[in-house]
Amino acid sequence: MTHVARRMWQLTEPLHAVVYFTPEARSATDAAGLRGFWMGYFASRVAPLGPVGPEVAVATFYGFDRGRAERALPDAWHFAGIDAILRARSEGATAALRRILTEIDPAAIDEAAELTWTASQYADCAGRVLGAGNQALLRPDDSLAALWQATTTLREHRGDGHVACLLAADVSPVGSHILKIASGEADSDLLRAARGWPDDVWNAEILALRERGWIDSDGKLTTEGGAIRDAVEAGTDRAASAPWDRLGTEGTERLQVLLKPMVGRVRDAGIMPEPNPIGLSFDGK
Repeated sequence: MTHVARRMWQLTEPLHAVVYFTPEARSATDAAGLRGFWMGYFASRVAPLGPVGPEVAVATFYGFDRGRAERALPDAWHFAGIDAILRARSEGATAALRRILTEIDPAAIDEAAELTWTASQYADCAGRVLGAGNQALLRPDDSLAALWQATTTLREHRGDGHVACLLAADVSPVGSHILKIASGEADSDLLRAARGWPDDVWNAEILALRERGWIDSDGKLTTEGGAIRDAVEAGTDRAASAPWDRLGTEGTERLQVLLKPMVGRVRDAGIMPEPNPIGLSFDGK
């Protein structure tokens, strides 16, 4: 049985992810003064933490090569202020959701926003920097904007917990990608291109994981490697459980009913490629 925290990630992540895959989101960050997709990505994602440098961005995001972040930060802060960037990411994502969810009953959106926002405020963000930064943002008046921000807080809360589980298992940033690829959850070329790691760093980690007995010569997970990855994923689910435990079974199940048609609209809009760097699939719709 799928863990409730994983199921809720599968239902909230697609709504959050419109900020990466839609023209509305890109247009909003461009209009704010940011230059190109990656500057928009790094600046808008890390903006709740303030005008930090690339070191903080790669430490909190965990999966990116520093060189990719250095091409975006700190230059982004010279082109647009934090408030403008936060406003742009919210407005862009909200505009995308408004287009995609046009046939969803507004009352269902209002109710989903209320439940998702409540869950996001239940998240314990001690030790979770990105989760805490997003949780501290004020609730927007618009229900779609509130829904997007709440899914973003939940996503970063879960991501912070995932990083903690990777660190506890001694899995490096590159190693986490290679294990994901080895499990069949992500495409190697796509993920390498998205995260920007040099070939020598990437190949060295492949050799290191082979020496540890976690992947075989064909790049597939071994029994030991699979056990490590399963333990990390199970730990991530446990660490992401608090919002749903506190929302309660009735509230969580009601939110599932409300979100399923919305996720279906995102799927049908074709905005998110499969496979994608997130590792998200609509198979469990």
